[in-house]
This record gives sequence, C-alpha cells and structure tokens, in this order.
Amino acid sequence: MNWLTNFVRPKIRALYTKKDVPDNLWHKCPNCEAMIFHRDLEENLHVCQHCGFHMRLDADKRLKMLFDDDDFQVIELPKAPIDPLRFRDQKRYTDRLKEAQAKTGKSDAIRVAHGKMGGIGTVIAAFDFGFMGGSMGIAVGEGLLAAARLAVLQEAPLVVVPSSGGARMQEGILSLMQMPRSTIAVQMVKEAGLPYIVVLTDPTTGGVTASFAMLGDLHIAEKGAQIGFAGARVIEDTIRETLPEGFQRSEYLMEHGMVDMVVHRKDLRETLIRVLDLLSRPGPSAEIVTLPKQEPEAVVAPTEAESIEDLTAEPTVAVTSDTPGAQPHSGETLEPATPGDRPER
Repeated sequence: MNWLTNFVRPKIRALYTKKDVPDNLWHKCPNCEAMIFHRDLEENLHVCQHCGFHMRLDADKRLKMLFDDDDFQVIELPKAPIDPLRFRDQKRYTDRLKEAQAKTGKSDAIRVAHGKMGGIGTVIAAFDFGFMGGSMGIAVGEGLLAAARLAVLQEAPLVVVPSSGGARMQEGILSLMQMPRSTIAVQMVKEAGLPYIVVLTDPTTGGVTASFAMLGDLHIAEKGAQIGFAGARVIEDTIRETLPEGFQRSEYLMEHGMVDMVVHRKDLRETLIRVLDLLSRPGPSAEIVTLPKQEPEAVVAPTEAESIEDLTAEPTVAVTSDTPGAQPHSGETLEPATPGDRPER
C-alpha cells in the first residue's frame, strides 16, 4: 500500500474540503435581523435578546414551556373527515395536508394536553402556526370540543393558546361552522364554573378572533402579538382612512380595553399559575380570625325629678315692652312695664 495515497492525500483533502455545517445553528431575527445562536435562542424561549421580538413557537414547545417539568400527556383527538369538499386550487387539499403533516409531524394544527401547572391540574389547547397557518378546520373544532369535555370531566381550568390566521378556506362553510362549535365548547366550561383563559399569540386573526379567542374570562397577550379580524390593508381600503400605527398589536389593544394583560414570554408561566391559583382556589389562604364585638355605649336615663320636657325646654328670658325694638323670640315672654318703672319726662 502506498502511504502517499492512504495517508498524505486524505490530510491534504481535509485542509481544502469544506465541512458540512448544519443549517439550524444560527437564526435571524425577523425584526432586527440579528443573528442568534440556536442555544441562546432556546434559553430565551425564542425571544430575540437584542430587540425583544417574540418569535413563533410550535405547539410542542409551548406545552413544554407551560407545564411542570414536561409532566403532561397529549390526548388523541377524534378523527375528522379529510377533504369533505374535494377542494383543489393549485394543489389538491389532500396533498397540502400531507405536506403539512410531514413538515410538522402533527396530524393537524392543534394539540391538546393535560397535566400540572404550578401543581394545579390544567388542560391546554395549543395551536401550531406551522401547520397551514394554524387555520381552523373540522379537526381543530373537534380538538376544542375534546379539550372542553376533558376540562369538565377533570374539573380543571382550560387554557387555549391560539396562533392562527382564521378559518381554513379549503373546507369552506364547514370551517366557518367551527366558530359556533368552539363557542359551545367555551360555554360548556363556563357552565361548569371552571376558569377559561386565552393566551393571545402572534398572530390571532380571522374567524379565530371572532369566536373562542375573545370569549375568555381573562385575555393575556404576548408582547407585540398581532390580534385582529381583518388585515390592516383591507380595513384601510374599506373605510378609506389612515389607521394608527400598531393598532392591531397587543399593547394598543390593552390600552383600549380589549386585552387584560400584556406579558413577556419569560413571565407567562408564572402569571398563568398565579391567575389559576386565584380563580381555582377562591377561599382564603389564611386562618379566619373572629373580631371581638364592641358593646354599645350606655345611654343615661333621666331621673324622676327631671322630666324630658325640662331637659329639652329652652330657657325663658323676660323682655319688657319698653325696650326699643323689642320683639318676642322663641321661648321668650313679653311682660308689660309697671308705672313705677317708667322714666319721668
């Protein structure tokens, strides 16, 4: 064997051959375009460390972030009919579903799980925007109903984390029917007296906003999340007016009363635990102390010698008629002057 071929040549090739570098080591921030190392991005919960921009999370990462120590179980959702309208645009709807399933590894745009959050049993339904834009179809409607039934069965609060562009157009009127179905699911939870909390993330638009996303007992939004029904350009073209900048962002909506809280992602879990503790355990956390009763002050009764009329009567002052401009007042008597009292002229 030639040592030049087996030893020297591989060494020379290693000097000039480019090494294969994984493509997912660095991520660019969509807002400030800064390059972020993937480990730093994971530690910051996919929030840019330079500008604070909240990037989108898939459903699995969202569940791991909220539950205690990844201690949760994902439930199997009811199977929904595939392509009931046999829809086709540039591609068949079935082909689009297969591509989205291969890309995300999920059957549809929603994941429902139950577990402990701060020691409180909780049911969470999280959307995945990576699956056809998190659009709401029949499968998503079935998932919301399954989450509501599970919450009622376990007597646990329901937390929904939408991230969706609205109803799925490939399912037509059947996707729009999921709006009242999701409303019924919310009503089931509320009739059972259980908390229903919505965490609004970027983006929450369309039919999702017009249904279950705005029916929560409490609405918590992430920073900078886009929340609305129609797009800004569509609204401007319709009303023919210039809209204020950022009018569909969570901070603007909180100022105008449509959102209760805007929370940074790193504080979201602790905020939810605190809220669930207040809503799920309404009783006092400390021992109830009974305050001593104060005795009323004793009232001194009048003696036999003093009548009530004597105590309440006003003093009588004698005023003579010779006094210039004398007029009787309340409680006064006017006595005539005697002749001996008149002055001589």
